Amino acid sequence: MTEWYLSYTGEQSGPFDESQARFQIEMRGRNGYAWREGFSEWLPIGGIPEFGGNPSPALPAGAAPPPAQTGAPEHHTRRAAPSPTGADEVDYRIVGAEMQFVEIELDPGESAVAEAGAMMYKDIQVEMQTVFGDASGASGGGFMGKLLGAGKRLLTGESLFMTVFTHTGRGKAHVAFGAPFPGNILPISLAGVGGMLICQKDSFLCAAKGVSIGVYFQRKILTGLFGGEGFIMQKLEGDGMVFIHAGGTVVERRLNAGEALHVDTGCVVAFESGVQFDIEQAGGIKTALFGGEGLFFASLQGPGRIWLQSLPFSRLAGRMLQAAPQRGGSRGEGSILGGLGGLIDGDNR
Repeated sequence: MTEWYLSYTGEQSGPFDESQARFQIEMRGRNGYAWREGFSEWLPIGGIPEFGGNPSPALPAGAAPPPAQTGAPEHHTRRAAPSPTGADEVDYRIVGAEMQFVEIELDPGESAVAEAGAMMYKDIQVEMQTVFGDASGASGGGFMGKLLGAGKRLLTGESLFMTVFTHTGRGKAHVAFGAPFPGNILPISLAGVGGMLICQKDSFLCAAKGVSIGVYFQRKILTGLFGGEGFIMQKLEGDGMVFIHAGGTVVERRLNAGEALHVDTGCVVAFESGVQFDIEQAGGIKTALFGGEGLFFASLQGPGRIWLQSLPFSRLAGRMLQAAPQRGGSRGEGSILGGLGGLIDGDNR
C-alpha cells in the first residue's frame, strides 16, 4: 500500500493511504504539498496526477522527504525558522498508531515543557526542572506572575507544577512523552493558527518552551454548564509547537464563515479562536431523554479549523465502569453461562 504524507503551512501529517489522503485534501484544500515513496522531493498537490493534477516542478530544496519507515508509523516535521516571540524551535517525531508517544529533539540550550508524569524517556544530557505555574516564563516574571500561572492551571484541574526539560550538553538530545490513553497525538504550530488554540482542559501533553498555557472561560452560562468541558477550557498561546492528545481517531475539519457543525460535546478536542462554540438542545424531549446522545450537542460555527475525536475518555471510562464486576458486568465476555460460568470455573471473587 502506498503511504502518502501531506504538508500544510509547515505542518506535516501522515502516513495516509490514497483514500485518506484524498479526504484530507478535500478538507484542507489543494494549496499544500505531498510526498510518497518514489518522489525525490515534496510536490505541490495540484501537480500530482493521483489527485487530479498535472505534473509540476518539485518543491525547492530545503524540504526533505520523510525517512523510510522501519516499524511503527512515524510523523516528522521541522520548523523553518526560530520563533520570533521566544518559543524554542524543536524538531520531533510521533511514533506508534493507537498508543503513541512524541519524541522531541533538542539543540543545546533548547527546552520543552510537559505535564508532570508525562515523560517516557530522555537522554542523560537533558536536565529536568520542576517549576511553579505554566513554565512559559520560568526564568522570570516574579513570584506574583508564577502564582498567577499556577492559579490558571489549578482552575483547569491540572497540577500546580510543570516540568521543563533542557538540553545542557552538546549535539542533539531527545526527550519523549507518552500519551495517557489510546488515541492520537496532534502536533500543531501555534503560528499557523493565529497564535492561539482553544482545547479541552486535559488534552495538553507538551510544548516548546515559551508557549503559554492559560485558561479560556466560556462566556455563555448554558455553554459552560452543558458544553462537556464546563466553563473553563485550556488556552494555548504563542507561536511554538504544541502537542495535544485526543482519544480514538482524530479528524480535522475546516469550517467556512457561517458554516456550522453539530458535534457530541465530548468529541470536541480543539478549535481555532475564530470558531464560535455554543450548545443546542438535542431535538425534542423524547429524543433528548431516550436518544442516547444526551440533552445537548455542541454547535461549532466557522470560520476556522476544528479537531474532533472519536473516543472521548469519559465515554471509554463509562463503558469500563459499566462492565466492572461490581456493577454487574461479566468477567467472561465469551462464556455462554456468563456469571454462572465464573462460579463453575472457580472465578467467584
